[in-house]
Amino acid sequence: MIEKPTSAADLALGEEQLQQTKIHLNNLPTVLANDWPEYKYGWYEWRFSVYGLNAARRQVGQLEAKAFQEKNAQTLLVDYNQAFLNAKQQYQQATTITDKKSAIAAWRSALDKLAEIPGQTLAGQTAQNQLDGYKREFQEVVGLAAGNERVSTLITAAQQFSWQAAKAGQNPPHTVTEWQQIENLWSEAINRLQQISSSDLVGYAQAQKLLATYETNLGQVKIRRQAEADAVQTLARAQQEIENLVASMPNDPKNWDRNRVISQLHSIINQLEKVEKGTTVYLKAQELLLSANNKFKQFQ
Repeated sequence: MIEKPTSAADLALGEEQLQQTKIHLNNLPTVLANDWPEYKYGWYEWRFSVYGLNAARRQVGQLEAKAFQEKNAQTLLVDYNQAFLNAKQQYQQATTITDKKSAIAAWRSALDKLAEIPGQTLAGQTAQNQLDGYKREFQEVVGLAAGNERVSTLITAAQQFSWQAAKAGQNPPHTVTEWQQIENLWSEAINRLQQISSSDLVGYAQAQKLLATYETNLGQVKIRRQAEADAVQTLARAQQEIENLVASMPNDPKNWDRNRVISQLHSIINQLEKVEKGTTVYLKAQELLLSANNKFKQFQ
Protein backbone atom coordinates (compact mmCIF):
# COMPACT_ATOMS: atom_id res chain seq x y z
CA MET A 1 0.00 0.00 0.00
CA ILE A 2 2.92 2.35 0.62
CA GLU A 3 4.93 1.40 -2.44
CA LYS A 4 2.02 1.83 -4.87
CA PRO A 5 -0.77 3.72 -3.11
CA THR A 6 -3.90 4.68 -4.98
CA SER A 7 -5.33 7.03 -2.37
CA ALA A 8 -4.48 8.87 0.82
CA ALA A 9 -6.43 6.19 2.70
CA ASP A 10 -4.05 3.54 1.33
CA LEU A 11 -1.12 5.52 2.67
CA ALA A 12 -2.68 5.88 6.11
CA LEU A 13 -3.50 2.17 6.31
CA GLY A 14 -0.08 1.19 4.96
CA GLU A 15 1.68 3.40 7.50
CA GLU A 16 -0.36 1.86 10.31
CA GLN A 17 0.50 -1.68 9.18
CA LEU A 18 4.15 -0.70 8.79
CA GLN A 19 4.31 0.51 12.37
CA GLN A 20 2.80 -2.77 13.58
CA THR A 21 5.35 -4.73 11.54
CA LYS A 22 8.15 -2.66 12.99
CA ILE A 23 6.95 -3.39 16.52
CA HIS A 24 6.83 -7.13 15.80
CA LEU A 25 10.33 -7.10 14.33
CA ASN A 26 11.72 -5.22 17.30
CA ASN A 27 10.10 -7.71 19.67
CA LEU A 28 11.69 -10.77 18.04
CA PRO A 29 14.26 -12.44 20.36
CA THR A 30 17.44 -12.22 18.31
CA VAL A 31 19.10 -14.66 20.71
CA LEU A 32 17.28 -17.42 18.81
CA ALA A 33 19.55 -16.81 15.88
CA ASN A 34 22.52 -17.74 18.03
CA ASP A 35 20.99 -20.64 19.96
CA TRP A 36 18.96 -22.26 17.18
CA PRO A 37 20.14 -21.02 13.81
CA GLU A 38 18.57 -24.21 12.38
CA TYR A 39 15.80 -26.36 13.74
CA LYS A 40 14.57 -29.62 12.24
CA TYR A 41 11.72 -31.82 13.31
CA GLY A 42 10.85 -34.58 10.94
CA TRP A 43 9.92 -33.19 7.61
CA TYR A 44 9.63 -29.62 8.99
CA GLU A 45 12.68 -27.36 8.77
CA TRP A 46 12.85 -23.81 10.16
CA ARG A 47 15.71 -21.31 9.95
CA PHE A 48 16.15 -18.04 11.84
CA SER A 49 18.82 -15.66 10.44
CA VAL A 50 20.15 -12.37 11.80
CA TYR A 51 20.85 -11.38 8.21
CA GLY A 52 17.25 -11.98 7.29
CA LEU A 53 16.10 -9.96 10.28
CA ASN A 54 18.37 -7.06 9.34
CA ALA A 55 17.15 -7.22 5.75
CA ALA A 56 13.58 -7.01 6.98
CA ARG A 57 14.47 -4.03 9.13
CA ARG A 58 16.13 -2.32 6.17
CA GLN A 59 13.01 -2.85 4.13
CA VAL A 60 10.93 -1.38 6.93
CA GLY A 61 13.27 1.63 7.02
CA GLN A 62 12.92 2.12 3.28
CA LEU A 63 9.15 1.91 3.55
CA GLU A 64 9.23 4.43 6.41
CA ALA A 65 11.21 6.85 4.24
CA LYS A 66 8.75 6.29 1.40
CA ALA A 67 5.81 6.87 3.76
CA PHE A 68 7.45 10.05 5.07
CA GLN A 69 7.93 11.36 1.54
CA GLU A 70 4.37 10.49 0.60
CA LYS A 71 3.04 12.13 3.75
CA ASN A 72 4.99 15.34 3.10
CA ALA A 73 3.82 15.36 -0.50
CA GLN A 74 0.20 14.99 0.63
CA THR A 75 0.66 17.97 2.97
CA LEU A 76 2.10 20.04 0.11
CA LEU A 77 -0.77 19.02 -2.15
CA VAL A 78 -3.34 20.18 0.39
CA ASP A 79 -1.48 23.45 1.09
CA TYR A 80 -0.88 24.34 -2.56
CA ASN A 81 -4.43 23.46 -3.56
CA GLN A 82 -5.65 25.78 -0.83
CA ALA A 83 -3.28 28.50 -2.05
CA PHE A 84 -4.68 27.99 -5.56
CA LEU A 85 -8.27 28.36 -4.34
CA ASN A 86 -7.37 31.40 -2.21
CA ALA A 87 -5.68 33.14 -5.15
CA LYS A 88 -8.64 32.40 -7.41
CA GLN A 89 -11.04 33.82 -4.82
CA GLN A 90 -8.77 36.82 -4.31
CA TYR A 91 -8.91 37.53 -8.04
CA GLN A 92 -12.69 37.24 -8.13
CA GLN A 93 -13.05 39.65 -5.20
CA ALA A 94 -10.40 42.14 -6.40
CA THR A 95 -11.73 45.67 -6.84
CA THR A 96 -8.63 47.38 -8.24
CA ILE A 97 -6.12 46.65 -10.99
CA THR A 98 -3.36 46.34 -8.39
CA ASP A 99 -5.35 43.75 -6.42
CA LYS A 100 -6.02 41.74 -9.58
CA LYS A 101 -2.35 41.72 -10.53
CA SER A 102 -1.45 40.56 -7.03
CA ALA A 103 -4.03 37.77 -7.22
CA ILE A 104 -2.75 36.63 -10.62
CA ALA A 105 0.80 36.49 -9.24
CA ALA A 106 -0.37 34.37 -6.29
CA TRP A 107 -2.36 32.15 -8.65
CA ARG A 108 0.68 31.57 -10.87
CA SER A 109 2.84 30.84 -7.82
CA ALA A 110 0.39 28.18 -6.59
CA LEU A 111 0.46 26.48 -10.01
CA ASP A 112 4.26 26.49 -10.02
CA LYS A 113 4.38 24.93 -6.57
CA LEU A 114 1.90 22.22 -7.50
CA ALA A 115 4.15 21.31 -10.43
CA GLU A 116 7.11 20.94 -8.05
CA ILE A 117 5.55 18.16 -5.94
CA PRO A 118 7.67 15.01 -6.57
CA GLY A 119 6.13 13.11 -9.45
CA GLN A 120 6.98 9.69 -7.98
CA THR A 121 4.54 10.31 -5.13
CA LEU A 122 0.79 9.82 -5.17
CA ALA A 123 0.35 13.53 -4.39
CA GLY A 124 2.64 14.45 -7.28
CA GLN A 125 0.63 12.32 -9.70
CA THR A 126 -2.60 13.84 -8.39
CA ALA A 127 -1.16 17.34 -8.80
CA GLN A 128 -0.14 16.62 -12.39
CA ASN A 129 -3.67 15.45 -13.18
CA GLN A 130 -5.12 18.60 -11.61
CA LEU A 131 -2.68 20.97 -13.30
CA ASP A 132 -4.06 20.49 -16.80
CA GLY A 133 -7.46 21.84 -15.80
CA TYR A 134 -5.99 24.46 -13.49
CA LYS A 135 -3.72 25.82 -16.22
CA ARG A 136 -6.54 26.02 -18.76
CA GLU A 137 -8.61 28.01 -16.29
CA PHE A 138 -5.66 30.26 -15.49
CA GLN A 139 -4.97 30.93 -19.18
CA GLU A 140 -8.57 31.96 -19.70
CA VAL A 141 -8.28 34.42 -16.83
CA VAL A 142 -4.93 35.74 -18.04
CA GLY A 143 -6.49 36.27 -21.45
CA LEU A 144 -9.10 38.46 -19.84
CA ALA A 145 -6.44 40.10 -17.74
CA ALA A 146 -4.66 41.19 -20.91
CA GLY A 147 -7.42 43.73 -21.36
CA ASN A 148 -6.95 44.72 -17.75
CA GLU A 149 -3.24 45.13 -18.44
CA ARG A 150 -4.09 47.70 -21.13
CA VAL A 151 -6.34 49.49 -18.65
CA SER A 152 -3.57 49.43 -16.08
CA THR A 153 -1.14 50.86 -18.64
CA LEU A 154 -3.54 53.69 -19.51
CA ILE A 155 -4.13 54.53 -15.86
CA THR A 156 -0.41 54.48 -15.13
CA ALA A 157 0.26 56.78 -18.08
CA ALA A 158 -2.50 59.13 -16.94
CA GLN A 159 -1.02 59.24 -13.46
CA GLN A 160 2.41 60.03 -14.89
CA PHE A 161 1.00 62.96 -16.86
CA SER A 162 -0.91 64.16 -13.80
CA TRP A 163 2.24 63.98 -11.69
CA GLN A 164 4.13 66.05 -14.25
CA ALA A 165 1.28 68.55 -14.40
CA ALA A 166 1.11 68.87 -10.62
CA LYS A 167 4.89 69.28 -10.44
CA ALA A 168 4.91 71.94 -13.15
CA GLY A 169 2.09 73.81 -11.40
CA GLN A 170 4.03 74.21 -8.17
CA ASN A 171 5.31 77.59 -7.00
CA PRO A 172 3.08 79.94 -9.03
CA PRO A 173 2.74 82.47 -10.52
CA HIS A 174 3.44 81.20 -14.02
CA THR A 175 3.40 82.79 -17.43
CA VAL A 176 0.63 82.12 -19.94
CA THR A 177 2.95 79.77 -21.83
CA GLU A 178 3.74 77.82 -18.67
CA TRP A 179 0.06 77.55 -17.73
CA GLN A 180 -0.65 76.31 -21.26
CA GLN A 181 1.97 73.57 -20.87
CA ILE A 182 0.43 72.52 -17.55
CA GLU A 183 -3.00 72.53 -19.17
CA ASN A 184 -1.69 70.26 -21.94
CA LEU A 185 -0.34 67.77 -19.40
CA TRP A 186 -3.71 67.54 -17.62
CA SER A 187 -5.41 67.13 -21.00
CA GLU A 188 -3.07 64.25 -21.87
CA ALA A 189 -3.87 62.56 -18.56
CA ILE A 190 -7.59 62.95 -19.19
CA ASN A 191 -7.24 61.65 -22.74
CA ARG A 192 -5.67 58.41 -21.46
CA LEU A 193 -8.48 57.84 -18.97
CA GLN A 194 -11.18 58.51 -21.56
CA GLN A 195 -9.86 55.57 -23.60
CA ILE A 196 -10.94 53.10 -20.91
CA SER A 197 -14.16 51.37 -21.90
CA SER A 198 -17.14 51.14 -19.58
CA SER A 199 -17.17 47.39 -20.27
CA ASP A 200 -14.27 47.04 -17.83
CA LEU A 201 -16.19 47.74 -14.66
CA VAL A 202 -13.24 47.91 -12.27
CA GLY A 203 -10.93 49.88 -14.55
CA TYR A 204 -13.72 52.21 -15.66
CA ALA A 205 -14.73 53.00 -12.09
CA GLN A 206 -11.14 53.81 -11.17
CA ALA A 207 -10.73 55.92 -14.31
CA GLN A 208 -13.90 57.90 -13.58
CA LYS A 209 -12.71 58.63 -10.07
CA LEU A 210 -9.42 59.99 -11.40
CA LEU A 211 -11.21 61.88 -14.17
CA ALA A 212 -13.26 63.81 -11.66
CA THR A 213 -10.07 65.05 -10.01
CA TYR A 214 -8.14 65.67 -13.21
CA GLU A 215 -10.94 67.60 -14.90
CA THR A 216 -11.33 69.78 -11.81
CA ASN A 217 -7.60 70.49 -11.86
CA LEU A 218 -7.71 71.24 -15.58
CA GLY A 219 -10.54 73.69 -15.02
CA GLN A 220 -8.55 75.49 -12.33
CA VAL A 221 -5.50 75.69 -14.58
CA LYS A 222 -7.59 77.18 -17.39
CA ILE A 223 -8.86 79.83 -14.98
CA ARG A 224 -5.32 80.63 -13.87
CA ARG A 225 -4.10 80.79 -17.47
CA GLN A 226 -6.89 83.17 -18.45
CA ALA A 227 -6.30 85.30 -15.35
CA GLU A 228 -2.63 85.56 -16.27
CA ALA A 229 -3.45 86.51 -19.86
CA ASP A 230 -5.96 89.13 -18.71
CA ALA A 231 -3.52 90.54 -16.16
CA VAL A 232 -0.76 90.90 -18.74
CA GLN A 233 -3.10 92.65 -21.17
CA THR A 234 -4.53 94.91 -18.47
CA LEU A 235 -1.09 95.96 -17.29
CA ALA A 236 -0.06 96.63 -20.87
CA ARG A 237 -3.08 98.92 -21.36
CA ALA A 238 -2.35 100.72 -18.10
CA GLN A 239 1.28 101.21 -19.05
CA GLN A 240 0.23 102.55 -22.45
CA GLU A 241 -2.11 105.03 -20.77
CA ILE A 242 0.70 106.11 -18.45
CA GLU A 243 2.98 106.68 -21.42
CA ASN A 244 0.27 108.64 -23.23
CA LEU A 245 -0.38 110.77 -20.17
CA VAL A 246 3.29 111.55 -19.64
CA ALA A 247 3.76 112.36 -23.32
CA SER A 248 0.76 114.70 -23.40
CA MET A 249 1.63 116.74 -20.32
CA PRO A 250 3.29 120.13 -20.99
CA ASN A 251 6.62 120.86 -19.39
CA ASP A 252 5.18 123.82 -17.55
CA PRO A 253 2.80 122.68 -14.79
CA LYS A 254 0.84 125.89 -15.23
CA ASN A 255 -0.35 124.60 -18.59
CA TRP A 256 -1.57 121.21 -17.29
CA ASP A 257 -5.22 120.42 -17.84
CA ARG A 258 -6.01 119.35 -14.29
CA ASN A 259 -9.36 117.70 -15.04
CA ARG A 260 -7.97 115.73 -17.98
CA VAL A 261 -5.01 114.50 -15.90
CA ILE A 262 -7.32 113.44 -13.05
CA SER A 263 -9.55 111.59 -15.51
CA GLN A 264 -6.62 109.77 -17.08
CA LEU A 265 -5.12 108.90 -13.69
CA HIS A 266 -8.49 107.58 -12.58
CA SER A 267 -8.62 105.34 -15.69
CA ILE A 268 -5.07 104.12 -15.05
CA ILE A 269 -5.87 103.29 -11.43
CA ASN A 270 -8.97 101.36 -12.48
CA GLN A 271 -6.92 99.32 -14.94
CA LEU A 272 -4.20 98.53 -12.41
CA GLU A 273 -6.72 97.46 -9.77
CA LYS A 274 -8.04 94.83 -12.17
CA VAL A 275 -4.71 92.96 -12.19
CA GLU A 276 -5.36 89.85 -10.09
CA LYS A 277 -3.18 88.67 -7.28
CA GLY A 278 -1.24 85.49 -8.10
CA THR A 279 -0.20 86.62 -11.57
CA THR A 280 3.32 87.34 -12.78
CA VAL A 281 2.56 91.06 -13.26
CA TYR A 282 0.74 91.65 -9.97
CA LEU A 283 3.71 93.16 -8.12
CA LYS A 284 4.51 95.46 -11.03
CA ALA A 285 0.87 96.54 -11.15
CA GLN A 286 0.91 97.27 -7.41
CA GLU A 287 4.04 99.37 -7.82
CA LEU A 288 2.44 101.44 -10.59
CA LEU A 289 -0.83 101.64 -8.65
CA LEU A 290 0.93 103.16 -5.65
CA SER A 291 2.58 105.74 -7.89
CA ALA A 292 -0.69 106.53 -9.70
CA ASN A 293 -2.56 107.00 -6.42
CA ASN A 294 0.11 109.37 -5.18
CA LYS A 295 -0.15 111.42 -8.38
CA PHE A 296 -3.93 111.38 -8.12
CA LYS A 297 -3.77 112.81 -4.60
CA GLN A 298 -1.52 115.61 -5.82
CA PHE A 299 -4.19 116.77 -8.27
CA GLN A 300 -7.09 116.63 -5.83
